[in-house]
Amino acid sequence: MQFVDRIKRVKSEKLFKKSKTLFPGGVNSPVRAFKSVTGAPLFIAAGNGSKITDEDGNVFTDFCASWGPLIHGHNDVDIQKAIVKTVKKGTSFGTPTRYGTEMGELIIQNHRFLEKMRFVCSGTEAVMSAIRLARGYTGKSKVIKFEGCYHGHVDALMVKAGSGLATFGTSTSSGVPDAVIQDTIVLALNDLDGFHKVLKDSHDQIACVIIEPVPANNGLLLQDHNYLSWIRKYCDEFGVLLIFDEVISGFRLGFEGASGYYNIQPDLITFGKIIGGGLPVGAYGGRAEIMSMIAPDGPVYQAGTLSANPVTLAAGMSALKKLLKPGFYESLSEKTQYLTQKLNDVFVKNDVNMSAICVASIFWIKFTKNRIFSPDQIGTDTTEKFKIIHHELLQRLIYFGPSAYEVGFVSGAHTYEDLDLLIAAMDDITLQYKNWLQ
Repeated sequence: MQFVDRIKRVKSEKLFKKSKTLFPGGVNSPVRAFKSVTGAPLFIAAGNGSKITDEDGNVFTDFCASWGPLIHGHNDVDIQKAIVKTVKKGTSFGTPTRYGTEMGELIIQNHRFLEKMRFVCSGTEAVMSAIRLARGYTGKSKVIKFEGCYHGHVDALMVKAGSGLATFGTSTSSGVPDAVIQDTIVLALNDLDGFHKVLKDSHDQIACVIIEPVPANNGLLLQDHNYLSWIRKYCDEFGVLLIFDEVISGFRLGFEGASGYYNIQPDLITFGKIIGGGLPVGAYGGRAEIMSMIAPDGPVYQAGTLSANPVTLAAGMSALKKLLKPGFYESLSEKTQYLTQKLNDVFVKNDVNMSAICVASIFWIKFTKNRIFSPDQIGTDTTEKFKIIHHELLQRLIYFGPSAYEVGFVSGAHTYEDLDLLIAAMDDITLQYKNWLQ
């Protein structure tokens, strides 16, 4: 299919050409290269509210939200003021500051499943540290993860399933030796019997189970509450720690994230994205007994020069305080439900095999009307169909993340007019490309 660009990308194309001489693939994170969509990646110059502006002056309504952190939209005034006020006093000290104490207190006092926590600089670092902590606390080495859940680029978790029920799978990245992943067990999502069998057979070797309670990096693979509840029960039964990776779902489904949404208490939780207010951040926490194993209290070492950076935590504190305002999450959820319902009305009207799903303010458009629990249920033509949608949305000045497997986000800055723009655009696109989207 031939795609015609009706938006200017002259400056973006020039910058991308230069960037390819400086960075692998011209980018500093792979998906930004637009490899699975069309044209050169857009170089964004500014953002405000629900809008982003690229270097060519195109203004887009943004549903990517920097891949999730910007729950209040771009360039939020309160967050901006907090950053400027703090940065005037310095950017980093390598010491404790009151920002860490105040932020920790704010989170723990409003999250019933956290007793102690530690700040780090990314979600990947949070997961890496939580895995090490679980191994140190239990004295066991093996880790269970699930196909379709992404936990950052931690070596031991860059694994895909093999052919058996509980395979010590193969690496999804070069540079990860087999020895590094030999203690990682990969299981299918939504297979409770298989999970129980592995725990029963190998629990004396398994330190922890890690799962995205809302898998949102390989499509939005919503699991049933019953499934997650039984994972918790089986972990208790066999003495295995449960880690919820809430880098995406944390503070997005509610202040207590997916843990609170499903009312399930994990032993450890990892965070990122929203708690930085748009700046780089990560954190992990859970039961005090387990967290006491972290140095200097215990023997599990983890450190970081820029952990609990004052500027980041000032931004995060401003963002989180706004989340606690009455009605914030309810309003966000209502907007997202409105969006997905209207999109589904469009898909039915135009007789295309597509549907939209959501949880809280996370949504995903899929190319089937069937429920999808695991990545193997996603159609092989998904990428090609999404390429049409992504390209045509860009022409209508609507920005989605450049991957069929990434979710979209509604922020507090999105208006119903913004949502109606997307709905109208989808109506136009699905009617125009109806034969391609069956």
